[in-house]
Amino acid sequence: MGPETVSGGESAKFDQLDCSCCCCFWILQRLLREPPPKECNGVKIPVDASKPNPNDVEFDNLYLDMNGIIHPCTHPEDKPAPKNEDEMMVAIFEYIDRLFNIVRPRRLLYMAIDGVAPRAKMNQQRSRRFRASKEGMEAEIEKQRVREEILAKGGYLPPEEIKERFDSNCITPGTEFMDNLAKCLRYYIADRLNNDPGWKNLTVILSDASAPGEGEHKIMDYIRRQRAQPNHDPNTHHCLCGADADLIMLGLATHEPNFTIIREEFKPNKPKPCGLCNQFGHDVKDCEGLPREKKGKHDELADSLPCAEGEFIFIRLSVLREYLERELTMASLPFTFDVERSIDDWVFMCFFVGNDFLPHLPSLEIREGAIDRLVNIYKNVVHKTGGYLTESGYVNLQRVQMIMLAVGEVEDSIFKKRKDDEDSFRRRQKEKRKRMKRDQPSFSPGGILTPHALGSRSSPGSQVASNPRQAAYEMRMQNNLSPSVSPNTSFTSDGSPSPRGGIKRKADDSDSEPEPEDNVRLWEAGWKQRYYKNKFDVDAADEKFRRKVVQSYVEGLCWVLRYYYQGCASWKWYYPFHYAPFASDFEGIADMPSDFEKGTKPFKPLEQLMGVFPAASGNFLPPSWRKLMSDPDSSIIDFYPEDFAIDLNGKRYAWQGVALLPFVDERRLRAALEEVYPDLTPEETRRNSLGGDVLFVGKHHPLHDFILELYKTGSTESVDVPPELCHGIQGKFSLDEEAVLPNQVVCSPIPVLKDLTHNAVISINFKDPQFAEDYIFKAVMLPGARKPAPVLKPSDWEKSSNGRQWKPQLGFNRDRRPVHLDPAAFRALGHVMPRGSSGTGVYSNAAPPPAAFQGNMYRPLLRGQAQIPKLMSNVRPQDSWRGPPPLFQQQRFDRGVGAEPLLPWNRMLQTQNAAFQPNQYQMLAGPGGYPPRRDDRGGRQGYPREGRKYPLPPPSGRYSWN
Repeated sequence: MGPETVSGGESAKFDQLDCSCCCCFWILQRLLREPPPKECNGVKIPVDASKPNPNDVEFDNLYLDMNGIIHPCTHPEDKPAPKNEDEMMVAIFEYIDRLFNIVRPRRLLYMAIDGVAPRAKMNQQRSRRFRASKEGMEAEIEKQRVREEILAKGGYLPPEEIKERFDSNCITPGTEFMDNLAKCLRYYIADRLNNDPGWKNLTVILSDASAPGEGEHKIMDYIRRQRAQPNHDPNTHHCLCGADADLIMLGLATHEPNFTIIREEFKPNKPKPCGLCNQFGHDVKDCEGLPREKKGKHDELADSLPCAEGEFIFIRLSVLREYLERELTMASLPFTFDVERSIDDWVFMCFFVGNDFLPHLPSLEIREGAIDRLVNIYKNVVHKTGGYLTESGYVNLQRVQMIMLAVGEVEDSIFKKRKDDEDSFRRRQKEKRKRMKRDQPSFSPGGILTPHALGSRSSPGSQVASNPRQAAYEMRMQNNLSPSVSPNTSFTSDGSPSPRGGIKRKADDSDSEPEPEDNVRLWEAGWKQRYYKNKFDVDAADEKFRRKVVQSYVEGLCWVLRYYYQGCASWKWYYPFHYAPFASDFEGIADMPSDFEKGTKPFKPLEQLMGVFPAASGNFLPPSWRKLMSDPDSSIIDFYPEDFAIDLNGKRYAWQGVALLPFVDERRLRAALEEVYPDLTPEETRRNSLGGDVLFVGKHHPLHDFILELYKTGSTESVDVPPELCHGIQGKFSLDEEAVLPNQVVCSPIPVLKDLTHNAVISINFKDPQFAEDYIFKAVMLPGARKPAPVLKPSDWEKSSNGRQWKPQLGFNRDRRPVHLDPAAFRALGHVMPRGSSGTGVYSNAAPPPAAFQGNMYRPLLRGQAQIPKLMSNVRPQDSWRGPPPLFQQQRFDRGVGAEPLLPWNRMLQTQNAAFQPNQYQMLAGPGGYPPRRDDRGGRQGYPREGRKYPLPPPSGRYSWN
């Protein structure tokens, strides 16, 4: 399916994956270009998000999992990193603006930052942060080693920049960075509600890092609690932004009929600059220290990166539900088929393949089609279970045992097939390497005579000879060199041996790569005994220990499902092992307890930092707390190893392995922290406290006057939210000590942005509706909910269609007609966008002579006027196209009120030109649409592209220096 032009100058592409595999069942809607901002006198005007959504759908609520935005904005991989925290905050603002202009929510914007996580999640966070610290130190050592080697050989490298190194571990609750981020987002929300017409009637809720819980689960908890209210609209259209795969499962678990996920499209193998020479095309280990070539006539493109603006895709869960319904429908069931319960079982089975809280079972690898295998076993066994596996987040362990034992019966064959597939893959790779070596010439000249692909002379690595005659002479004299130099050694332009190229292949080169040692050998008999001995250091005959591992894993399955459907069942529970048991060990689990301790509380922010940070990131903690991580006499020094083993566990790369870190003992940690708690300053004590959500509204919102009256009365009691004033939202209001209030200046925490002196926004503390601890949120579709119209091709279409061809739906609106260009329009466009240089004639791809295009080809279209550009003024009358006027000569008006007519090619060219704009969302005179702050001389201080002119603030001490 090709790209489809939609209203407002956007293009969208919808890919329908029609595959029997239950992993390939959702439709992706690719937003190739969101509405570009208009430009007036060199100043970009923001997109008016109050106009109808050009994607032919109106979203009610937009939820932002903010950590998926914070990380790419603070340490991007495909563009220069921000110079300081201020630029990071502005980048986050611009990213949110871009998402908002695409989705355009009409009721609610919910921004959730990860707060203190449950203990089960903290183990994964600890592993990630220790890995990041270890890999960062190893990369720095390698970088220094390569630098010394290159300089010793006379290579050229730019001088090392002494700059403040950003440690991404600071994106954790309790740090100064997260506290500053919360202040900046409050300012951003206030500014947008004051000045952006698209935010005019919007309710905004900010759940910052002080509110406990993961960002996506705080969002799900809000949706669950609102669905349980009588005023909830069951047909609310939700849109959730986030990159985590578990958002798909969470969206299905809500049982909302209209749920869409928007995420940035993942593009692998993006070019990254070398960490030493800042050039593209090689890594640090392959750097040769060659001088950088000039880019552009005057080297004006030196700092540009070969990257494009990221694109976004929509994942429409309503279509996924259709696929699942078709996949899971079973005939002759001994009980009534319920698609909602079947989807819940499918979500539960996906947990066996892996999640953030439990390791996956050894026999179930997602890349080996484990989900398909589980679905097939489920459909075969569910007839015997007498019902579904789960209900509203609670697991029927007796039925799960039947599924697990069925998987256990095929475990041995799974391991053997995995080994056969791996051996087959290695054979193919070995044959491929042999073919490449066979086709590779035995000798290749180096230096300036190194062969280059056509048109690649300007690529990194090409050289310019300082003495061509000398280089040619040395190449001719290679056979007369002394034995100490190989006849196949190539030379650079200065006569020295080239470090690359000209190396003859050695006869003893190995055709195979070293494989990691695997002592378990799951494909051989006795695999269960070897597994428990190697991974748990116990004998497989120790039935009591195996039972303990299985019980912990079963508890984990129950905890995870409860977490997805009901909220956090216990803040203290975690899986206390690094590895999972086998499916064949799940015997007798029906009698295992699955209850959790009630009334548990989350860690405080600084306590979590002590539980997940390595000693290298201790600079984010108070000095006395930091000492506990590095002092040899510390009672918890064993929690912070300087080095640790990584078990590849049958994998190939270290990042796929298991970090063997010691688990943190909560009692020992709290006992050690009791001695240093008195050392906290008032500011650190504030950052160590747990907070809640804050609600913001503008002056046009119906809630504005109600909240203002609460502040005037100074009520200290919590007040119910009137649902009739905010689209059925219910909860409790309480006064905020740091509230944003009307007619009070909102100070900017970012120096380049000015204060909001004419503020009309008001904020107040918001708390979700509360329920009893044993309350069960029903996992059902609510009464009155209307399912979207089916999108998939009906299974009986051939019988009922009377020969009509099936037309798949493109986008959200099945009635929208796709744009079509006649052949004459394509021929006309060929003059503007040539695809090649061959061919002649009027309609060839070659560009017409300049004389044929006098004046301005693309004159702007005035309101109510359709002008046709002179694209074919050199065409003879007898050769022109005859007949009714083609489509590109017909007016076409956008759906929005007051929209101007755009010709199809204008939209296409507008889309293409937008790709070459360095920053489409650079708004009025400053980043993100913020007017720049006035300086002391009364002028306006701009925001230059090359960086700020004001001196950088002094080092905060939060980051280490290179």
